[in-house]
Amino acid sequence: MSENFRAVLISGGDSGHSAEVADVSPAQLPEGDVTVRVACSTLNYKDALAITGRGSVVRSFPMVPGIDFAGTVEESANPDFAPGDRVVLNGWGVGERHWGGLAEYARVKGEWLIPLEEAFTFEQAMSIGTAGYTAMLCVMALERHGVTPDSGEVLVTGAAGGVGSVAIAVLAKLGYRVVAVTGRPEESDYLTGLGATRILPRSDFTESGKPLAKEQWAGAIDVAGGRVLANVCAQMKYRSVVAACGLAAGMDFPATVAPFILRGVTLAGVDSVMCPVDERREAWRRLATDLDPALLESMTEKITLDDCIPVADALLDGTVRGRVIVPLTDN
Repeated sequence: MSENFRAVLISGGDSGHSAEVADVSPAQLPEGDVTVRVACSTLNYKDALAITGRGSVVRSFPMVPGIDFAGTVEESANPDFAPGDRVVLNGWGVGERHWGGLAEYARVKGEWLIPLEEAFTFEQAMSIGTAGYTAMLCVMALERHGVTPDSGEVLVTGAAGGVGSVAIAVLAKLGYRVVAVTGRPEESDYLTGLGATRILPRSDFTESGKPLAKEQWAGAIDVAGGRVLANVCAQMKYRSVVAACGLAAGMDFPATVAPFILRGVTLAGVDSVMCPVDERREAWRRLATDLDPALLESMTEKITLDDCIPVADALLDGTVRGRVIVPLTDN
């Protein structure tokens, strides 16, 4: 490749924080043994923090955000990948410490890539993205700890967001009874369409609660953290499991040890960024079989590269439903 390409470029430091869509030279691409022509990327919560400067996400400048991308290998010095291979990347600090996917090209370490499942188009893969892949890791964590559809209801917080949307769809297809928690009552029809059997207001989980409350949930997937997670844990059934993967409501955890000691509740942390490759591949394999692709369109909004900067604020303000994808090329 020799021609310049377009990318969202974030600048910072003493001159202040700024983001723009700029022309970038291939010579500016970071080190890596695989160059990918990006077909589709995404705009995630972490990307929005990076673009707006509202969170300390970016570790060095200039930076191209985009913690996800799917595309075709253009050049490779890695024996595991050849030009023409369809690949997907999630996490690994891309978009934070290493230039990411909100660009027409990306150069990365081959060990960060996995082959894209044949079942998915590039746009479908990004409709899933890190959010959906994280949701699948959470479902797998519940399964590992013995939660089955017969165990009882499974609670999903942040239900109208990317992780929550995919989690509901996967759990419902697997036969679980899913209770969705959202601060957006106008999304009730959307959540029911994904498979939620009941919908609860977020306000039920944001006030200070008792160390132990009525036992209700066999499993839970939480993206909020903070007081929401503390209240979820207090309501869990005996020997139930909470898969925690987010901190949208804060990093604090104002809880007691009572649920874990007196009810044997397991709090399973789920990290998608540095997750081992074998588990990543299993999560994507499961997504190819356990997620109804027909639901992806209802949970996905398409935007252009130029839209990423204004949409970032809306995403952080909690007014964006489901997933936001950024198609970049036609390959």
